[in-house]
Amino acid sequence: MTLPPELRQHLSRMEEVLRQTQRQLDRNDRQITRRMSALIPGLLQRRTPYRRDRAPDPGAFLEPYRAQLAALTAEHQPEIDALSRKLVRQEQAIAGFLDRHGAVADMGEWV
Repeated sequence: MTLPPELRQHLSRMEEVLRQTQRQLDRNDRQITRRMSALIPGLLQRRTPYRRDRAPDPGAFLEPYRAQLAALTAEHQPEIDALSRKLVRQEQAIAGFLDRHGAVADMGEWV
């Protein structure tokens, strides 16, 4: 069964709001990635001469990188959590709308 035009329009608005929320989440991800990319040169160790008895430590870069990533993620976590909850509510609202109006839609379009 297809939806009448006014219901299709309402569904389209709901789906657009869902896409906007997803874009906000993606933007948060890109911001964290961009900031981490800018911090990488500062996290790299200065080259020290290789000593026979000691190989370079492979974890010397990863430990500060992970710590910095955790700090940046924690800084953005409240917004990420709020957007994630909002996204779930919007998905549920669209599913409920489709159930109430007996419409058949491909849920993969708006997820």
